[in-house]
Amino acid sequence: MERRSIGAGALAVGAVGLGCMPMSWAYAPSRRRGDESLAAVHTALDLGCTLLDTADVYGPFTNELLLGRVLRERRAEAFVSAKVGLRAGEQHVVACGRPEYLRRACDASLRRLRTDVIDLYQLHRVDPEVPVEETWGAMAELVGAGKVRALGFCALGAGAGPGAGRRGDPAYGAVLRHLDRVQQVFPVSAVQAELSVWSQEALRRLLPWCAARGVGFLAAMPLGSGFLTGTLTPGQGFEWEDVRARHPRFTAEAMATNQVLVAGLRRVARRHGARVTAAQVALAWVLAQGPQVVPVPGADRAGWAAENAQAAGVRLTAADLAEIAALPAAVGAWD
Repeated sequence: MERRSIGAGALAVGAVGLGCMPMSWAYAPSRRRGDESLAAVHTALDLGCTLLDTADVYGPFTNELLLGRVLRERRAEAFVSAKVGLRAGEQHVVACGRPEYLRRACDASLRRLRTDVIDLYQLHRVDPEVPVEETWGAMAELVGAGKVRALGFCALGAGAGPGAGRRGDPAYGAVLRHLDRVQQVFPVSAVQAELSVWSQEALRRLLPWCAARGVGFLAAMPLGSGFLTGTLTPGQGFEWEDVRARHPRFTAEAMATNQVLVAGLRRVARRHGARVTAAQVALAWVLAQGPQVVPVPGADRAGWAAENAQAAGVRLTAADLAEIAALPAAVGAWD
């Protein structure tokens, strides 16, 4: 698989990563199977998807424990991307950026992951009660201590939600201000934010910020939380713990209207061969947005991990990209 660089440190990873959250958190609890998730991780590594993206809050903690079972055997093949800065409560999660908490959380993640170093440690959310420079400085100390190789900034849910662009603050405005501040403390190696065919807000300001500074971009939810695979049907319903059950993009009406996007991806896929899928075209579109972009699709089944990995071999033409650009904006999407 093609390799791409994360940040100025030239940390090389497979062009397609593996998002591990669906294995333990946020989506359909009844579908979680530890053995099948382990098979998905092994398949991803076998096919060159070296970046494994996790967080201590996924589970909480259980996703790191699951990955630790793989890493004890295959640590040299994996690039471990972990997140810190969110704490799970009974019915909610809260940001926590206190230095003493970050130090404890890092040590705990290292134990669960069965490794002595985390390749990319990302700040999951900014704590409004703690100056971001203080939080970032504590994370930089972890690099100095040899526990972390590079730092990343997670901008999920921070730029393209309801109200973005209102009150004179363009989408991702606050994120960019935070990035400029922490960059003065310690280099940002990667930024993670949502980017997909149906959610393109990051292309306007956030991705250009990364490209100008040699910062890697991890594209979260590149398959639209499963919608762009074409495997979800309008009105199918979601389990109550599934985040999509309360998401405006996944009402029956929005899903029915947005089927035009899946149809467009399928048209492009057919031109590339009978075995190319809409999901692979969606990932190929993300890959085409820049050499520093690494899509991180979630997968908890070996078959899906393999399908995603094979998207790295799909090369979209200028005509393909123009056809995708002409698709209508998604109904219910933040942008």
